[in-house]
Amino acid sequence: MKLNLGCGYDLKKGWTNLDSSKIQGVDVVWNIENLPLPFDDETCTDILCQDVLEHTEYIPILKDINRILKKEGEVKIRVPHFTSKNNFVDPTHKKMFSIETFDFFTHSSIHGRNYYFDFSFSSISQRTITFQKGFHIHNYVMEWVINLNTRIMNIYENTFLSRIFPALNIEVTLVK
Repeated sequence: MKLNLGCGYDLKKGWTNLDSSKIQGVDVVWNIENLPLPFDDETCTDILCQDVLEHTEYIPILKDINRILKKEGEVKIRVPHFTSKNNFVDPTHKKMFSIETFDFFTHSSIHGRNYYFDFSFSSISQRTITFQKGFHIHNYVMEWVINLNTRIMNIYENTFLSRIFPALNIEVTLVK
C-alpha cells in the first residue's frame, strides 16, 4: 500500500489518501496525532508526508510511520526550512526543521544520539533544500549550489547565507 498522509487536496491516484478533513476523494478521515494510525504493522511500501509534520508533535508520528512502513520502504517528507517565512505566516505551524533534523531518526545518527528514541530508520536516501523561485531568479542558482552536497548545506545553514537567502522547504526520504 502507498499512503498519502495528510493529503489535503493533493489526492494521489493509486494511493490511500488520509486527511483529518472530510474532503471529497479522501479515503481515510483520521487525525494523524490520534495514534496509532489505522493501519497494521509493515503494510506500507511508500508514505508521502508533505507539509504535515510542522503542524504536529511529530516524533510520535514518525515512530508510528516507522511501525507501518515495510522493511526497505520509504517515507518522503517535505517540511519548511527553519529560515522559511512560511514558519511565521501560518499560525498552525508548531515546529521548524534543519537539514540535519531527520538524522536523529537514523541508525547511525551523525549526532551520536541514537538513544533518544526507541525506533529508527536505516538511512536517509535523499535530502534537498528548496528555494522559492519565480520572481526570485537568484534562487535557481542558490538551490543548485546548496544541494551539491551535505557539507555545502551545512555551510549554508551555519552562516549568514541562510539569513540573506532564506530557503523554502526541506525534502528528505527516510528508508526503513
